[in-house]
This record gives sequence, structure tokens and C-alpha cells, in this order.
Amino acid sequence: MDNIILKKGVEDKIDWDNIEIPKELIESISFDSIIEYQLIPFEEDEKILKVAMVDFDDNDARNALRFYANKKNKQIEVWVVSKEIFELILNKFKNSEIEIDKAVKNFEKESEARKKKKKAKTFKAGAEKLEVIQDAPVAKMVEVIIKNAIAGGSSDIHIEPLEEKIRVRYRVDGVLHSSLFLPKNIGPAIVSRIKILSNLKIDEKRKPQDGRFRIKEKGKFIDFRVSTFPVSQGEKVVMRILEKDDELINLKLLGFRGRDLAKINKVITEPYGIILITGPTGSGKSTTLYSLLKMLNKEGTNIVTLEDPIEYVLEGISQSQVKPEIDYTFAVGLRSILRQDPDIVMVGEIRDSETAELAVHAALTGHLVLSTLHTNTAVGAVSRLVDMGIKSFLLSSALKIVVGQRLVRRICSKCRVKREKIASNVIKMFQEELRDLPKSVFEELGYDPVNEPEKINFYKGTGCRECGNQGMKGRILISEIFDVNKKIDQMIGDNADEHELLAVAKEDGFTTMKQDGIIKVLMGETTVEELQRVTDDESGKEVISAKGE
Repeated sequence: MDNIILKKGVEDKIDWDNIEIPKELIESISFDSIIEYQLIPFEEDEKILKVAMVDFDDNDARNALRFYANKKNKQIEVWVVSKEIFELILNKFKNSEIEIDKAVKNFEKESEARKKKKKAKTFKAGAEKLEVIQDAPVAKMVEVIIKNAIAGGSSDIHIEPLEEKIRVRYRVDGVLHSSLFLPKNIGPAIVSRIKILSNLKIDEKRKPQDGRFRIKEKGKFIDFRVSTFPVSQGEKVVMRILEKDDELINLKLLGFRGRDLAKINKVITEPYGIILITGPTGSGKSTTLYSLLKMLNKEGTNIVTLEDPIEYVLEGISQSQVKPEIDYTFAVGLRSILRQDPDIVMVGEIRDSETAELAVHAALTGHLVLSTLHTNTAVGAVSRLVDMGIKSFLLSSALKIVVGQRLVRRICSKCRVKREKIASNVIKMFQEELRDLPKSVFEELGYDPVNEPEKINFYKGTGCRECGNQGMKGRILISEIFDVNKKIDQMIGDNADEHELLAVAKEDGFTTMKQDGIIKVLMGETTVEELQRVTDDESGKEVISAKGE
């Protein structure tokens, strides 16, 4: 192997995080060979080609390397790297744009071949269309779009027709990012391929459709909830990725702490009553509900749910999907559920007065009822239910706890650093917000930010390999827990307004979502800017130092 130079112990000589692999190199070797022999070309000039390799002592890998060297007709430098570095380079090699580009070229070639074939042969009605959308290039494009989303930790995939192209966007940690652009003529084939996977009607383009499908990726099943929607330029598809993660079942990992966590743990042991989760769309209400159901799911308990849609299938729980088009609504389903001898009932959402009335009735007749409601604050749930027609004296007996929540992005733990300078007025605002809270709230923080301002630190993420240079990875809840104690119970029955209820709740240690968010900022879990984005607070705009940090 005279044309091969072995280099060991040089792994740290290259900034692998920021290395860019030329497109020509990516196209010069098959992906199957890379995986099988664990070698990747990463740099070349007129005479030398550099290859990263995990195990130079592997005979098969050396033979493959010799064949590749002869093919390129260059001297090869073999850089022996760890498996971690190999995986890092591999992620760069699996460039979705390049894979899509290959598939697009293949699609265009096969489309041209099909046109010629069509002239020579008459197809049966509909057969050609089905052949197009089941073609390997189209299937490959959809596969790359999906795998790219999973690898990037996306929660949603948006495939949108624009005037001259198709845009693919991924939602990561609550924020949409443009990722891929495809030729306009490929859009209908991709949409049709997704419709086939989801068992939807491929010839129905005038109405919205909903479906779902499942794939197996790296040994585990991942569900996709699919929604198609007719727009001016064609059909838009949104796929929600429902990746089951047992770690998310832990309430503490979700973001509940201290008094709030204790209140939730206590209320789920109650034999009856209503537990409400409130917040806007995308605030993690379903995740919190599933977390509670997982905790409540025991051998001797009958749990029945009504959902729209069923996001996660939980073993041992009877889950039912409502279908308004056949008049199977939350209200209709709730009536039937009560004849199923349930101990615990979960209703996906209280949308109307009939569902609200049935939920209260179920709670008052010995059932624990879990549901969600769209309100801005936890305390606001009381007036919302009264507005729906629930009598206040019934509500006071049925309602046990209301959880208000939002999601904020979490600072990456691998690249978190302290900020150099903080605007003094931001610190003063934080102290003012926290002034009335009991000191027990600050136990996990380790100091009292109101009386010890010199200990206050803010944090940020600088960006690293772990978070894709974003500085943020994952999300965490900021929450408020409105616990209906005896005094509040009486006040609801007496038609007290929100301000009166809030004042009494604060006497019991109630913390608002903003206060909970401030504590999480001080703990280094999120940033002031994130808190400002979610709570519409202006303070985050003044945290940046004069140095332009």
C-alpha cells in the first residue's frame, strides 16, 4: 500500500465541528461503503486525498481503501479517528440537500423516460399516476425529509408550495427553520406519496384531510400525524412527529418544581375532581396530560380517554378518537364513557358548555377528570367555565387544580456560560417581581435574589456540536399552579372575581408563570430573551451589554 500514508494521534489537528466536505467528495463514494467500512473522505488537493477512518487494522476496510485510492489515482492520507468524530463527520456527509438533489435528478430522468414510454404504450387509467408517486426517487425524497427532521429533533415538518418552488421547514424547539427547497413540479408527487403512507385520498385536493402513519427508526417506532390543507399554490402538508420518549414522563424534567410539583403530586391522589391544564396551542398541554396519565396508570384503575387526535398510545388505557363528522363529539363520547365504569376520565379539550357540564357532573359523581382549556392564565379558567354556563357552586366543588403553562427553549448544558454584564434595571425588575414570594421558593436556587443581588447571574449558550451551534437545546415549562383550597372554594361559590382569587392564591404561595420563568432564568435553564418572547415582557430587550454580548 505504497500510496497510503497512515496518520495516528492527529485527530485534534482539525476543527471537525466546522469542517466542510466538498460536494464532489460526497458524490465520489457510496453511503453504504462509508457505513460498512467506516471511512470518509473529507479533504483533497491535486495530489493527496485525506480520509478519516475508525479501524485501519480491518482487512476489508483496507481493501476498500485500496480500491478507492486506485479509483481516485491519488496518494491517500488515512487519519485514524474515534467513533465520536466519525459520527460527527458522518452527519455532515449525510447532507440532506445533496441527497435530495440526487433524488430530484433521478426523478427527472425517470419522468423523461416515462414520457417516451407513454408515447409507445397506453396506460390504464390512474396506473401511471400511482407509478410516479411510488417511484424510488419520490420515496427517497420523502424518506430524506423525514429522517432529516428526526435527526434534528424537530416536532413538525411543513411542506409548503410557493409560487416557484416547494419549501420544507422544520419546527425545532418551537421555532420554524427553512431547510430545503425543491422544484415546483415535484411537489404534487411528494404530497401524493405522503397521502399514500397516511391512507388518505390522493385524488382529493379540494378539502383538508387528516391521517397518520408509523415508521421504525433505529429500533423504535415513531408516529406521524399528517394534515393536508388546500392553499392557493397547491396543497400544504404538515406532519407532527410523535416520538415517544419515556424521559418526558417525569414531571420534574418537564419543569415542575417545589410547591408546584408537590401540589400536582397531591391532587392526583384525590378520588374525584377536575384537573385542568391551560395555555395556548403549542404550550405542551398534551405532554403534561400524558405525563399525569402515565403516573395514574395502575393495574386496579380503569382509565378512559377521549382525544382529538390520539397522539400517544399508552398501554393499559382505553383511548378513543372523537370524530365530529359522524357526530361523535367530546360531549357524546363523555356520556358513553360514564357507562364504562371509569375511575379516571381524560377529555382532550373542553370546547363547549355541554362538554364542560358533563365534565363537572363526572367529577361530582366520583370520577377524577383531566382536561385542557384555552385560557391565558390559570386563574382565568374559573371565569371561562362560568361563562360556559357552569354554576359557580358546582364548579367550586368540582375543580381541584388548574395548571397554566408555556414552553421556553432551554440553554444547551454543554456550552452554557455566564453573561458578562446585565442591565441594572433588569435586575431591579426581577427583584420587584420576586419580592412577595416566600423564601422557600429560592431553596433550589441557593440564595435570595431579592436580598442578595450580587449573587445574580444570567446565562447564555455559545453554540456547540451538541446543540448545532444554536446555544439552545430542548424546551422546559414555565408554569403556575392555581390550587383550589377551602378558602378559594368558598370564594368561587360566592362569585369572586379573578383579582380576588389571585390575591388569596398568592397568600398560599402561588407563583405566576413570569415569576417561575424568572427563577428558571436565574438557575441558568433559559434566557431573559426567551422569557420575554413567551410572556411579552419588555425586559429581555435590555439585558444585552454595551459590549454587544
